[in-house]
Amino acid sequence: MVTVFKSPDDLLGAVGDHLGHSEWVSVDQARIDLFAEATGDHQWIHVDAARAAQGPFGATIAHGYLTLALTSLLMPQIVRVEGVSMGINYGVNRVRFPQPVLEGSRLRASATLTTAEELPGGSGVQTVITVTVEIEGQPKPACVVESVSRYLR
Repeated sequence: MVTVFKSPDDLLGAVGDHLGHSEWVSVDQARIDLFAEATGDHQWIHVDAARAAQGPFGATIAHGYLTLALTSLLMPQIVRVEGVSMGINYGVNRVRFPQPVLEGSRLRASATLTTAEELPGGSGVQTVITVTVEIEGQPKPACVVESVSRYLR
């Protein structure tokens, strides 16, 4: 279920709130190969299944930045802010990849509103949302990111 804020102002009172979870998404070799093609990162641990089977992970793994990029797919399933002229991905404060994502894994995101503050001049609200990308059946997350967004009035 999506957590909906009717306006950027509503974010200010929700700091500390857990916003929910996304649906699960599969990370198959086709998705990994497409990301390799888009970025030019064809390292064998990502795209050579035979060699990767003999490597440190026993299979190909998703690029860390693919896992990070999937937050753009997963976050709209968790949170929506209405009453804005636009939302902007402003950046990230911190990104970590504690656990590799093996080909065939399923991921989902959970999110907590860490900070929300008024932008100078009253143009909107800037948030930091801590996003944790979980791997189904694994104790450690694939990615933890402090995502910075701006919601303009």
